[in-house]
Amino acid sequence: MGVLNAEQIKEQINSGAIRLSGALRARQLQPASLDLTIARRGWRIRASFLPPPGKSVIDRLNDGLMMHEIDFENGAVLERGCVYLVELAERLHLPGDVCGGANPKSSTGRIDVFVRLVIDASEGKRVAFDEAPAGYEGPLYAEVSPRTFSILVREGSSLNQLRLKRGAPRLSDAALAALHQREPLIDGPADIDGGIGLSVDLKSAGDIAGWRARRHAALIDVDLPGVLDPEDYFEAIAAPKSGFIILDPDEFYILSSREALSIPPGYAAEMTPISPGLGEFRVHYAGFFDPGFGWSDGGPNGSRAVLEVRSHDAPFVLESGQLVARLVYEEMEAPPAQLYGAGVSSNYQGQSLKLSKHFR
Repeated sequence: MGVLNAEQIKEQINSGAIRLSGALRARQLQPASLDLTIARRGWRIRASFLPPPGKSVIDRLNDGLMMHEIDFENGAVLERGCVYLVELAERLHLPGDVCGGANPKSSTGRIDVFVRLVIDASEGKRVAFDEAPAGYEGPLYAEVSPRTFSILVREGSSLNQLRLKRGAPRLSDAALAALHQREPLIDGPADIDGGIGLSVDLKSAGDIAGWRARRHAALIDVDLPGVLDPEDYFEAIAAPKSGFIILDPDEFYILSSREALSIPPGYAAEMTPISPGLGEFRVHYAGFFDPGFGWSDGGPNGSRAVLEVRSHDAPFVLESGQLVARLVYEEMEAPPAQLYGAGVSSNYQGQSLKLSKHFR
């Protein structure tokens, strides 16, 4: 029972449980996940959807939801405010004891691109976004909705990632508390209730508390790292003397957690949203944390979590130190051979308040 590591995912590829369109791409395999890649075709669609029981994604697409088809061979622009469905190059033929879950990549969430995995529905069974049930056999698709910036993608671009697991490896609160006592998972007391609570930091990052996205900015090529000027796409938010900021409706913010996190080698983690009753905002589109994030054998350990924040319908006061998310830990079946940030090229190890890899 546990989350499969990179070596085990490769075994699933070799056995045919995961079917690629070609050779495994460089850096496609992560310590506890597989980057999913865009195939050649996609569609501009009228609305987000899930196929009902007994219908495939293509069946539902042909029910009048498709507006036009897109060819990604030479690249195509996905415009902000629109909804797209893209075919992914990978297919699944999962064993009966292995299930999958998906999340946007960190770099995808930090440019406010909303991405969800979609699969075909078998007879008599309903499907859910970002889930591939045990034994699933069929194609994979991604719903893509750029919220703030229009993006340029092409065949082979990667916007989301797949994590595989056996059984139910999520740690109970008691097991999480025991692990935190043996090996501190955050720097300070842990608020454990359905995961470790994370709060927002608006004070300790110096003069800047965060970043707010600019509207009507230029295009972002998702495959070009380190080329963009941050000030062309974001405006800095000064650290507030009042201790709070007011989130404007439908605006996008990059903030940082107050806690420094550590994911030991035998565990993986996922950030989950808090109850909507605790605030009119959404935090963290991209929720996977790999084994080794914020961790080193010699210590000290801890890296901040970057928070992708979007307010909902009303302006909302966000206080420094306010609870914004919870971090759920799961056991690995076995630690990966290479940890995040150790032998694997990692953009966000040791981060504090950091924009996506596309910015210099």
